[in-house]
Amino acid sequence: MSRDEAFLLSENIFQNFVTYFKPQAGQKIHVFVPIEKFNEIDTRILIDYLLAQNSHVYVPKIVEDKLIAIEIFKGTVFETNNWGISEPVSNEDSGEEFFHYVITPLLYCDPKGNRVGYGKGFYDGLFQNISPETKKIGVNYFGPDEYIADVWENDIPLDYLVTPTEVLSFFSGLE
Repeated sequence: MSRDEAFLLSENIFQNFVTYFKPQAGQKIHVFVPIEKFNEIDTRILIDYLLAQNSHVYVPKIVEDKLIAIEIFKGTVFETNNWGISEPVSNEDSGEEFFHYVITPLLYCDPKGNRVGYGKGFYDGLFQNISPETKKIGVNYFGPDEYIADVWENDIPLDYLVTPTEVLSFFSGLE
């Protein structure tokens, strides 16, 4: 997939997210920053939108093998880490435990919301330490198909998946 195709699909995902969830000013939203070399969903579109509407936007940063949430603002300075991920220069953990939404990266998720990421478990750790009311939302270029056979007992499934064509809920099966 070309960068242009990925960007257009990312715009569709962003539009589906905004239409379905209707994020509002003042909400706390945790959004991953894409790894460009992997053509991940371009969440910078969503980040810019949320900042412009005065949402509280948090992005992940890995510090001492732990994912922390750093609140960002329009002037936040970023740098690229060893994995090629853009992160805020600051290491100041917000300590936030309640988010309205956590936008989660993934390689794949199945029809039950179980996800496959990059295998480091950072998001499982985050999910274990945040409010259970937080909506865990995956974004992907395509929807679920086959079930993941080797789900680990501590894996925490997604609540929703947003694709370029639909929003799926895993609360009571697919919508």
